[in-house]
Amino acid sequence: MWMDEYEKWASNPNLPMDLKEDLEGKTLAELEERFFSSLEFGTGGMRGILGAGLNRLNIYTIRKANDGLARYLVKHYSPADLNRGVVIAHDNRRYSREFALESAKVLGVYGIKSYLFPSLRPTPELSYATRALKAISGIVITASHNPPNYNGYKIYDEYGCQYTPQYATEIVALVNKTTDVFRIPTKTLEELRLQGLLEVLDETIDTDYLAMVKSIQLHPEIQKPLKIVFTPLHGTSAVLGQRLLKETGYDVTPVESQLVPDPFFSTVTSPNPENPKAFELARALGDKIGAELLIATDPDADRLGIVVKDSGDYHYLSGNQTGAILIYYLLSEKKRLGLLPKKGVVFNTIVTSELGAKIARSFGFEVVSTLTGFKFIGEQARLLEGTDKKFLFGYEESFGYVVNDAVRDKDALQAMLLASEAANFYHLSEGKTLVQKLMDLYQEFGFHSERLESIELVGLDGKKRINRIMAYFHAHTPTVVASIRIKSKADYLKGVIQTASEESPTGYPSSDVVKYTLEDDSWFVLRPSGTEPKLKVYVAGSAESLAKANQKTQAILLEVKAMIDAID
Repeated sequence: MWMDEYEKWASNPNLPMDLKEDLEGKTLAELEERFFSSLEFGTGGMRGILGAGLNRLNIYTIRKANDGLARYLVKHYSPADLNRGVVIAHDNRRYSREFALESAKVLGVYGIKSYLFPSLRPTPELSYATRALKAISGIVITASHNPPNYNGYKIYDEYGCQYTPQYATEIVALVNKTTDVFRIPTKTLEELRLQGLLEVLDETIDTDYLAMVKSIQLHPEIQKPLKIVFTPLHGTSAVLGQRLLKETGYDVTPVESQLVPDPFFSTVTSPNPENPKAFELARALGDKIGAELLIATDPDADRLGIVVKDSGDYHYLSGNQTGAILIYYLLSEKKRLGLLPKKGVVFNTIVTSELGAKIARSFGFEVVSTLTGFKFIGEQARLLEGTDKKFLFGYEESFGYVVNDAVRDKDALQAMLLASEAANFYHLSEGKTLVQKLMDLYQEFGFHSERLESIELVGLDGKKRINRIMAYFHAHTPTVVASIRIKSKADYLKGVIQTASEESPTGYPSSDVVKYTLEDDSWFVLRPSGTEPKLKVYVAGSAESLAKANQKTQAILLEVKAMIDAID
């Protein structure tokens, strides 16, 4: 069946030259991998390798996705509401601008207006703009921190949140109704303009968005002596990130070569602040100018990584560690300033460290854990509307944070501003670095350690192996791992939590995730990545010292990996 689809593409006389060339010289296995299925929506939308085929990202698969979205919007909104439009943004990747325009061309066929940013913009600004403009949906063309051969497509509801499964499932069903991607109608850009179906946004949204970000400051008046090195890793925060830090008075020096919106990310091996190697140029510049703080955002500026100089050397902080520091700074200073609400909620995910949760609870606040994917945190933020509870902070271990839920997604600009303020505040008030403050938190709340192993399994064979591994863990429960007995198993696909004596519902939407909790409350999680061909293994634990906590999590990880390796 996949061969029929391939022949349709290969024989199409209107196929763009770059896609024709992409099909040439491929083996049968390579062609099957391109046509055996269509790209799927995961935790971060739809991402895929650029190229020809249904399992690749190209103008035809982008049109198909937009056709499904348009059908969904027409079904659920009145003609008057359709005129509220869809906001479209894009990053610096290859074909991002073209895919953004293709999105508008398809939406216009259904009479849906598009608001298009004039050039690349951060993903969180797209979330903000969707709400600010009272649009009915938002689209951002981005592959976040994926390798250069990827691009992607993320869609947002009218509340600025990525569509959660109950809505995305319906959109996907409508997308899949399209069987011939070459027959999807589009309008020309000229038609869109003449019919008032395309409006290019001006800088008003930029100014309003930055004003919102600045509003999270607790001490805008403090001196800011620390030197900061900033890199957008060739991405979308190059302009607004610098502008934000400079307008709020920080001593910031950019990595000039990484301000260039290079779609090939030629100065880094991985444009991902979760990878310490992404900081190589920032560290070199930091050494040169004597910077105390290094800041990196991923290409679509929804993730933030920081490196802190302590005792003469640079120390890389994990997402869990940064999140804990930001929670403590936010809550302790709001308490001191009399700004804490009576009731508030901090949100994390089921793969996030317990350290931040312990800190939040110590201030008397509720902690809610969601499935992996920031859309679930955005959904929970919306559910607080009209209640007596206030949104305080949302974060996940993968370097995503939000303070002001005017953005219903993770926001690296909010996080960079709060981290910069916290670093300067503790330097001035306590003479401490963020690393030293983290050690204080460990002393008070326990030494926590986390590990993440991403096992890359590419192609059709890789996908099948991931499915076999997950099927095994859904079906089997080890009794002991690293000499610690298993206390419970949460199978989010089946929707049950199993202990030795009972079985209860998880209370979460169905998701291909398994979490095992050990008797000492250490845990490990297995789940397929929603955006990359990877199986992710998370481990977390605590102990009476950091060294022992690290030893424990490493031992658990090694044993889990051995179990995975033994699966055929």
